[in-house]
Amino acid sequence: MQIHTPLPPPRPKLPEAEKITINLGYVDLGQIDLLVAEGFYSNRTDFIRTAIRNQLTAHGEALKQVVARKMLVLGLQQFSAADLEAVRRAGEKLEIRVLGLATISADVTPELALETIGSVTVLGALHASAAVKAALADRLR
Repeated sequence: MQIHTPLPPPRPKLPEAEKITINLGYVDLGQIDLLVAEGFYSNRTDFIRTAIRNQLTAHGEALKQVVARKMLVLGLQQFSAADLEAVRRAGEKLEIRVLGLATISADVTPELALETIGSVTVLGALHASAAVKAALADRLR
């Protein structure tokens, strides 16, 4: 006799990147295209990502100090309705500080968010429903 235990539901896939748009002068863009054409980079995006990573590395120590000083969580942080219900039961409010991606799950109602979240500071991206973002608008920094 075999016993089959049900698999847990799949976790929603978090986005791995955020799309941004930049404006470049024609000369800068032409120089990037020349480096791509000469094989230094596979495409414009590869050049831009490399340039950004190089700058982040160059300022790495300063970034570490600021993250520590501002008490930021580095990376991904997700808040579900269950998480916020636990905060509500404890009679507390969250002060969310994230450098990266903060996600407030789709199961979080605007009312629950208002009761449990005191402030939101995100350097990067905040993913939440439009209703939750609207409810927290005065608490977003």
